[in-house]
Amino acid sequence: MKQYIMSLDQGTTSSRCIIFDKQGNIRAKAQKEYTQIYPKPGWVEHNPKEIWSSQYSVMMEVLTQLSEGEEIAAIGITNQRETTIVWDRNTGEPISNAICWQCRRTADVIDDLRKNDPELCEHIREVTGLLPDPYFSASKIAWILDHVEGARERARAGELLFGTVDSWLIWNLTAGKIHVTDYTNASRTMLFDIHKLTWDERILSYFDIPASMLPQVRPSSCIYGYANFGTLGNNIPISGAAGDQQAALFGQCAFEKGEAKNTYGTGCFLLMNTGSESVSSKNGLLTTIGAGCESADNQSGPVQYALEGSVFIAGAAIQWLRDGIRIIEKAPETQAICESVEDTAGVYLVPAFSGLGAPYWNPHARGMMVGLTGGVTREHIIRATLESIAYQTMDVLEVMEKEAGVPIRELKVDGGASANDFLMQFQSDLLGGNVLRPVCIETTALGAAYLAGLTVGYWKDKQEIRDNWLLQKQFTPLIGDDLRRERIQGWKKAVEATLFFAGEND
Repeated sequence: MKQYIMSLDQGTTSSRCIIFDKQGNIRAKAQKEYTQIYPKPGWVEHNPKEIWSSQYSVMMEVLTQLSEGEEIAAIGITNQRETTIVWDRNTGEPISNAICWQCRRTADVIDDLRKNDPELCEHIREVTGLLPDPYFSASKIAWILDHVEGARERARAGELLFGTVDSWLIWNLTAGKIHVTDYTNASRTMLFDIHKLTWDERILSYFDIPASMLPQVRPSSCIYGYANFGTLGNNIPISGAAGDQQAALFGQCAFEKGEAKNTYGTGCFLLMNTGSESVSSKNGLLTTIGAGCESADNQSGPVQYALEGSVFIAGAAIQWLRDGIRIIEKAPETQAICESVEDTAGVYLVPAFSGLGAPYWNPHARGMMVGLTGGVTREHIIRATLESIAYQTMDVLEVMEKEAGVPIRELKVDGGASANDFLMQFQSDLLGGNVLRPVCIETTALGAAYLAGLTVGYWKDKQEIRDNWLLQKQFTPLIGDDLRRERIQGWKKAVEATLFFAGEND
């Protein structure tokens, strides 16, 4: 058996490539940021060619570092979800920029759907597990077809293809031979029936999206095709793919019903495995498909489902501090800054830069800072920004506990911002429970590696993978109930003010 698994982690702000060994250790790693495009307020785009070139660049960098490309047993892919790319079937050329998952340009389209066709809204909830929202791919595809000259005609003629980022990477890795996605990414398009495991004709008809545009849907752990890198490696199986949050759930070894994790990335995503039964939320959570493996006889088995709460802005708020208002130079310095003050001096930041996700689901909400006085300093604002990530997670966790009917006393965490000890301690204080950070917080990339490795026999089973999980640090609550309630009450008031400003209560 070859020595390593390559994981491609195509995120919202950067492309990464990580090489893992059998114990789940990182053996080589490269990362490259790429351009964030903001044509209008609330609009977010990416250049699909830059996504691919940045991903290819870090792949080559890692293979050169390793100098053992022939030792790559398989490639796993994980990706930012919902981001929408449409390209020419024959030339492979994108017909527009990718519309990022954060983009809210189709809010009016979804408002019209909610207002004019409540029956279809209910159908969407039942079959896709999602709430109608511009977050998902369906309205983004329709927007591209409506606003790029000649696109609808070309789509109807079978000339155009749609894909989420995983599909785009696999298409390029296989030189345009394979147009495929996995169940987890399909379940985030708002077009996929998560019970029948098929594209839904009624929703496709509403958005006027030809079925010929859509990729084949397959399990998260199976061979999609093969990549060739010349002297650095040939015929490497691409054998795992999952949306970033489902990959992280898998990487955290949350294989059993009731196990949960939270990923602190650009956004913040709390997922709980609900097993073979889908749980329909009544309080703003989403029902989605978890990463699933293909069985030994090459037939896909039953999928696992998950409950998900989505926070749109988490690490992106720290990036805003650095690049937007420029009051920090590097993200890691926020830990010491936050610890240098006792509290936020009464300041709360609600970072609704792209609307509010679970459990509020208000695409029109925008960021708001409340509680400002003359005594507020840069340090207080930075601390309020970090605290906002933990507050949003708490909102989701409260709903998830209610939906599941059981308290979550321990929360496994991962993602870049989970390295921040201040944030993890504050999270534990808010939840009144333990926060567990593993040795490897790159669990999104690790989950994709596990999915790929299981397919080719690099790891024999899930138990062998579970044995790799190691605790790095446990955070336990350090504040009392009274202070906890006081801080939470202030957060709730700040959210109410944000919703009022968005027109929720007028």
